[in-house]
Amino acid sequence: MLTQDYLVRMLVDFAAGIMRAMQRQTDERDPRGAAELLEAAVGQAVDIDGDALLALAPDSIATVLQVSGTDPALTEYMARSLMLAASYRSDAGQDEMASLRADQARAIAAAYGHDIADMEEAGACAQPEQADEAMRAFLDKGND
Repeated sequence: MLTQDYLVRMLVDFAAGIMRAMQRQTDERDPRGAAELLEAAVGQAVDIDGDALLALAPDSIATVLQVSGTDPALTEYMARSLMLAASYRSDAGQDEMASLRADQARAIAAAYGHDIADMEEAGACAQPEQADEAMRAFLDKGND
């Protein structure tokens, strides 16, 4: 019961971080700041230094999450957040970082068997508005 409460609180905090990032992109048109908020939310969601985690190569990030015992329920939020961060980084003209975040998202999704095709189909790395819509739909689905 305690573990379940902890996970629910972690997911709620993570979802709140995602919504803050999307709001920042919508209200302030600050894709770089929004990406940084998403990346910070990913870092806070795991018991690993977020900056160190996000500096890892895609295959390494997935391996570290598996070895650290990160809850699979959390990893889908992480993969989707990184894909959204990739779209924001691309919108900010940070194409190399966008590519890294997208590859990290795909690696996490593949390692845990998550389907994030809706994020990619929305043109997540090219059209942040559609990626926002895909993320909002995912968050709404999780609240049902």
